[in-house]
Amino acid sequence: CVLLLGYHSDSVSAPPNRARLHSILLLRTHTMAGREILALGGVVGRLRASTLFKTGIRPRWLSTPATAEAVQLFDKLLVANRGEIACRVFSTAKRLGIRTVAVYSEADRNARHVTMADEAYCIGPAPSSESYLRGDKIIEVAKATGAQAIHPGYGFLSENRDFADLCQSEGVEFIGPPASAIEKMGIKSVSKQIMSNSSVPIVPGYFGDDQRDSLLKTEADKIGYPVLIKANLGGGGKGMRVVNSPEEFQSSLDTCRRESMKSFGDDSVLIEKFVIRPRHVEVQVFADKHGNTVHLFERDCSVQRRHQKIIEEAPAPGLRDDVTEKLLTAAVRAAQAVGYVGAGTVEFVLDKEQNFYFMEMNTRLQVEHPITEMITGADLVEWQIKVAAGARLPRLQSDITSRGHAFEARIYAENPVSQSEFLPSPGVLRHLQAPPTSDKVRIDTGVRQGDEVAPFYDPMIAKLVVWDSDRSSALRLLQNSLAQYQVAGVDTNIDFLRRLASHQSFAATDVHTGFIPQHHEALFPPPSPLSEERLGEAVLALLAHESWQNHRPTDEDAFSPFSDSSGFQLNVRGRRVVKLNHQSTSYTVGVCYNGDGTYSVVKDVKEGDADWESGEGVRVGGRLSERGGSLLLEGFVGDRLVFSKHCSCERLTPYFHSEWWLQCRATAAGLYDVSYCR
Repeated sequence: CVLLLGYHSDSVSAPPNRARLHSILLLRTHTMAGREILALGGVVGRLRASTLFKTGIRPRWLSTPATAEAVQLFDKLLVANRGEIACRVFSTAKRLGIRTVAVYSEADRNARHVTMADEAYCIGPAPSSESYLRGDKIIEVAKATGAQAIHPGYGFLSENRDFADLCQSEGVEFIGPPASAIEKMGIKSVSKQIMSNSSVPIVPGYFGDDQRDSLLKTEADKIGYPVLIKANLGGGGKGMRVVNSPEEFQSSLDTCRRESMKSFGDDSVLIEKFVIRPRHVEVQVFADKHGNTVHLFERDCSVQRRHQKIIEEAPAPGLRDDVTEKLLTAAVRAAQAVGYVGAGTVEFVLDKEQNFYFMEMNTRLQVEHPITEMITGADLVEWQIKVAAGARLPRLQSDITSRGHAFEARIYAENPVSQSEFLPSPGVLRHLQAPPTSDKVRIDTGVRQGDEVAPFYDPMIAKLVVWDSDRSSALRLLQNSLAQYQVAGVDTNIDFLRRLASHQSFAATDVHTGFIPQHHEALFPPPSPLSEERLGEAVLALLAHESWQNHRPTDEDAFSPFSDSSGFQLNVRGRRVVKLNHQSTSYTVGVCYNGDGTYSVVKDVKEGDADWESGEGVRVGGRLSERGGSLLLEGFVGDRLVFSKHCSCERLTPYFHSEWWLQCRATAAGLYDVSYCR
């Protein structure tokens, strides 16, 4: 036998100590036949692998098996995407020594993914139809720069059969499956027929070509209500309706057809039996060009808003072992049935008895792929690049093990109003502070503080990914990490995610696709009226903002109205009325200077009302100073001291505390919006 030894770590710079080296030595032997085995075998070998992952050491044999021949990787790679996935691909490509090319729209000229690439080229105006969906322009850039391969990321052209064909005809490697696999899996009726022929369970339904309304209604009646109408070329929850009775069928069908035609240019639909309280469980599969196919375990993506995932976890909790084994086997069989190559995801729906049925196959890297990476230690983008270059799969199925538990929460610039309304909130990220990253906490993002969340694209700010040894520990880490996330300048769903991750049913793994509607009252609580103290906090932040913006104070009293050129000097005391809005509730607040460096803040005053005087309400005061490039607000609200970070910028005042933050944003003369986040 020949003993091979190697290690790799992204988190430590020093070589492993003797104990770690001993662990690696015990793990790897290489036989004359070239077959990898674990020297300690079985369970012991898995424990050793877990030890290595825990220490941050990643042996190279976990990424490159002895059977893999040397393959020349690409010299230059173009990413036909934007945002966090483009940054994600660039990060791995850089580590592999591959030069990178970015494409961008005019709206993304200064985006993070543009600055990360070695080269960057504008391909059109902001609308994606004129830029990121222009495959011809992307190919032109690839050929002009000498890029040998194109990584499509997810969305845009990632599942476009014509683009994959175009890449092949132009001699550029498409990092994804063959165009034939994209086509077969892109048409739901075709994919379900293929799965049925391959003994992969499918939901009972109608998938035929006859699309007459009367026939579809007859088929729905045969299947039995409730049924699910789905766009044949659909995805992302578009063109999909649950029909609970025959009376609802025609109107739901008409709606699905309209949405399908608008989104996909095709109004054909299929009808399936709707599974009550379904779970959405998917399997990560990978295949190379040499006929090898593996799975990298499953993910649960049941918690969704408007059929779109917001929190995912791996592995799927609460599955019986026999169900998991059958599920993984079915996913591999599905990939093999279409001659798949590269990264793919086979999605299943599970009923309450844990019967599972094929739903669809996503022929690309999923948004939620990081949680699979966290439990397996694999870099799936690295696998994609190597497989596209002709290499065999980096690991055999027997070498792929799952360890611990991981969650991903999608941070969006949106305002969660209700279960059916998550309103996009475009704007500038005036302040952005993510929780500290570590071996257990990962942030995948495509934006920086000061960047704009444009209205043209998906409003994702980041993906917060956490890992720990078990689900309960990982869930606590997710809750704590969400509590540390700070964003100002746009509305976000962070508060909503915190309520969701803290819900007792979520902790108890009682998850299904109707989780959000079922727990609507707890997840969308009515706004609580702001107390006088909270209004005092907002006023203090506004006063500090005005003082700094209008006239950097030199007086002993930084907040004295006489050191301010804002027009606040109404009389010796200084008095005015401020209007604040918070969650659709308006507040009229009286502010009176007390002459001793403090202010009185009085709730619910009337303009022109002279009944309120200094000393009433809650007293606030403080001092603003600049230290190390940051503005610090030190003061008090009522009887509570405040030592907070204060970032001052045009028309906006974010104001932070250890347990919450608020932001005040001017919307009109004398009118401010106030947002709190706990």
